Amino acid sequence: MKADLSDLNAFVAVARAGGFREGARASRGSASGLSEAVRRLETQLGVRLLNRTTRSVVLTEAGQGLLGRLGPALAEVEAALDVVNGFRDQPAGSLRLNVPVSASKLVLPAIVPRFLAAYPGIRLEVMAEDSFVDVLAAGCDAGIRYDERLEQDMIAVPIGPRVQRFATAASPAYLDRHGRPEHPSELLGHACLRGQFASGAIMAWEFEHSGEIVRVDPTGPLLVRAGAAVDLAVHAAVAGTGIIYLFEDWLRPYLDSGALEPVLESWWPSFSGPFLYYPGRRLVPAPLRAFIDFIKATASRLRPTGHSSTLSDFQSSASRQASI
Repeated sequence: MKADLSDLNAFVAVARAGGFREGARASRGSASGLSEAVRRLETQLGVRLLNRTTRSVVLTEAGQGLLGRLGPALAEVEAALDVVNGFRDQPAGSLRLNVPVSASKLVLPAIVPRFLAAYPGIRLEVMAEDSFVDVLAAGCDAGIRYDERLEQDMIAVPIGPRVQRFATAASPAYLDRHGRPEHPSELLGHACLRGQFASGAIMAWEFEHSGEIVRVDPTGPLLVRAGAAVDLAVHAAVAGTGIIYLFEDWLRPYLDSGALEPVLESWWPSFSGPFLYYPGRRLVPAPLRAFIDFIKATASRLRPTGHSSTLSDFQSSASRQASI
């Protein structure tokens, strides 16, 4: 059974975006055109792929199965067609990245403007979220993650600062009222502002000093879902609500201004910086290759050796997604 490739692309666009209007915006088409293409595909296949209501579009079981197989397959088709990009003076096309919110805030701002200026023919699409996704199934070319486990055939390229730290901080006013902890265990007696992963898990706060590792699970008046809501916790800390545990770089402007005061600074744990990762068993699209070369060239000015490895070289039991 043959299906038109454009109809398949239309189905994938609608399914990933969760609606015809959203899919039209993402694919630069029209909602009516996508609707007709999906209807034509369903008629040809003889099965409903999407359940439509006035408010939502939901995949049927058949639609879910088709999307799961189509995503990687269409990505391979795009990669194969992208071979012609190598004959251009400069690569052109779309580059889709899936990144944690922390990377979109702390890593990409120093890279993206210069990259887009160097490659005006590339359109960069960034999906910032803190749940684990299959980058290919999500329609992305690559992702950014810290050193948690991923598939063995993924290729990892260091991106951004190679060493980062988690920091604890509070407003001077809060510390004047409640005291300044001298050991991580004392945090159990303080109001702590916590973060929660999309899975519902709440990561313990980890500290390290002179070889001693201490993990605490404090409580407090505010719990936010990791991601965009983290800034709410930062503002609450500045307002004197409690103590926050977050990437040092995220808190640095407030520490430098004095709005926040370091807490237990000698205990702040360090960890390796993030990696750009992409599948190792497919052609690398020209826009992604340009991005990889760009960050490698940037990194080569900052460190003497080593640019890429398989992710198995960097596996760790601790996730370094945005968390507080």
